[in-house]
Amino acid sequence: MSQSGWTSFDGGKTVGQQGSEDGITLEDEEHNLGARIALEKGCRHAPFAITCGIYGWMFHTRYFGSESEARRAFAAMKTELANILEMIPTVDDPEVRERGREVEEAISNFVDRFP
Repeated sequence: MSQSGWTSFDGGKTVGQQGSEDGITLEDEEHNLGARIALEKGCRHAPFAITCGIYGWMFHTRYFGSESEARRAFAAMKTELANILEMIPTVDDPEVRERGREVEEAISNFVDRFP
């Protein structure tokens, strides 16, 4: 496990394979707190795509014209996803509803920041 919580998804077996956007997967990582992010090239709708999700909370896709732009976004999105994961309350948290609303707001801000 890396210090940031991100590791290769499925031991890296998806890299080089077709991804959800019909491109070839360049990067595919999973966070130990429950998120996944993947970068593909040669996608159905654009030269590059990033798909990401927080399990049970959200799924989001972005498209890019260049690999350098996509890789910069990939790194920034991983950081923000990890920040959101740290906010997610446990079901026995006495403030689970309020904290859940805070997570929803953070996700909305994430989507706005990374449209």
